[in-house]
Amino acid sequence: MSKLNMNRRTLLAAMGVTAVAACIPETVTKASTYKKFGSIEKLDDELDDIIDSGLQLEELTNGFTWSEGPAWDAKRQQLYFSDVPENTSYIWSEEKGLEILSKPSGLTTGDGTNGLLMGMDGNLLTANHGKRALTLFNLNTGEDTILIDQFEGKKFNSPNDLVESKQGVIFFTDPPYGLKEQDDSPLKELPFNGVYRLNSDGTLSVIDKSLTRPNGIVLSPDEKTLYVAQSDAEAQILKSYSIDGDTVTDNGTFYDATLLAGNDAPGLPDGMCVAETGHIFATGPGGILILSPTGKLLGRILAEKATANCAFGNDGKMLYLTSSDRLGRIALKVKGLGIY
Repeated sequence: MSKLNMNRRTLLAAMGVTAVAACIPETVTKASTYKKFGSIEKLDDELDDIIDSGLQLEELTNGFTWSEGPAWDAKRQQLYFSDVPENTSYIWSEEKGLEILSKPSGLTTGDGTNGLLMGMDGNLLTANHGKRALTLFNLNTGEDTILIDQFEGKKFNSPNDLVESKQGVIFFTDPPYGLKEQDDSPLKELPFNGVYRLNSDGTLSVIDKSLTRPNGIVLSPDEKTLYVAQSDAEAQILKSYSIDGDTVTDNGTFYDATLLAGNDAPGLPDGMCVAETGHIFATGPGGILILSPTGKLLGRILAEKATANCAFGNDGKMLYLTSSDRLGRIALKVKGLGIY
């Protein structure tokens, strides 16, 4: 195990983070009308309790290179998301449309942030490709501070996605996507692509070294199960892990999406989010897979393009998704985990 020089609570206090007002970024554009796209594929009658199969997605804004990592800010009623290759993070709200949150969101050149998460303290946590680190973004000042950037003295590859438990434990993934040559990059210091656990006292441990492309990561409503998606075209799987205190046990494959892949179903397993009912909304071939708590595929939200990630917003019954070059949303009948 390795340890941060400064634990997270100490760091927050040192920064004086209170999260009482949003920054005022440059306005890029404002949405006026929303065109519809996509469809719902119903595979099981249980889907009727989750979503209206007659709905279509709303396109809120577009023009991105690769949109990623949405996170809803309940206090400010706005959504944050990333355009990874363009090294930019954005704000979207019904009132103001699209605004820039941070540019560059990573280092001066290269990729920017990927997965974003509203932390329990009310500030924005980022899986930062460009900085090869987990960072804390101060929504008051725009200051971005590295929480952790290495394991056992070696730099992370490019942290991709993250989730935080009620106890302040952060679980995150670290594939090599942010490195130009990925696994063959001369900048890659770790011999594996890991899934990690960062405790609130700063101690870091690796949960899994076996996944080729660990990506999306979420917790079940009772926080006793961790789900991790693998974005490998040859093994498009979701894994589950049991959590019992400090012990994490690998349960193996929870769902295999490989057979769904095809030219008519773009995308790989990537980001995920979980409803209060335990249903999992997992990006994958075709768009977003809707899975029961036992791993049964109930249906898909077909988004027409490869879809990277999703998050709940508004009153918790609106699903936002970052799909290739656009940001979309669709209404649900179930409520997502979170504060709304």
